[in-house]
Amino acid sequence: QGETALLLAVEAGHDQIASLLIKRGADINAQARNKDTPWLLAGARGRTGMLKEMLPKGPDYALRNRFGGSALIPACHYGHVDTVRFLTAKSKIDINHINSLGWSCLLEAVILGEGGPVHQEVVRIVLAAGASPNLADKDGVTPLVHAQRRGQAVIAKLIEQAGGK
Repeated sequence: QGETALLLAVEAGHDQIASLLIKRGADINAQARNKDTPWLLAGARGRTGMLKEMLPKGPDYALRNRFGGSALIPACHYGHVDTVRFLTAKSKIDINHINSLGWSCLLEAVILGEGGPVHQEVVRIVLAAGASPNLADKDGVTPLVHAQRRGQAVIAKLIEQAGGK
């Protein structure tokens, strides 16, 4: 399936093995047939420590997962707060990238998140990092409207405070 040893270590959460492979020069941008790379998968799985080790190796920000997303978008979906904080503060990831579903990281957090404290914090982080509160989905529905429809009152208020309409 085109999976490298590093990709398998990331998938399984084997931090020490991943660290050794990274130090020995494993390619953090090697893309498997399903489009995963170690960098992209580490974001999706919330493997912040691995991302920290990979960052100096030069992630290819142009590579996308099978949904056309970056490492940040699934991190927001799954509520990986530390990963979201790291990616927005330390990497050169595009905060307003739109995946093939038509969703930004903010939309992903609202649409696929449960609206509780974890996703509220994710929304705070991405808005503070410059996520557009008005970047709508393919149907023209804004993050604020999605939050309101889902009964996510706190998230709706955060989006409104950031200028969301």
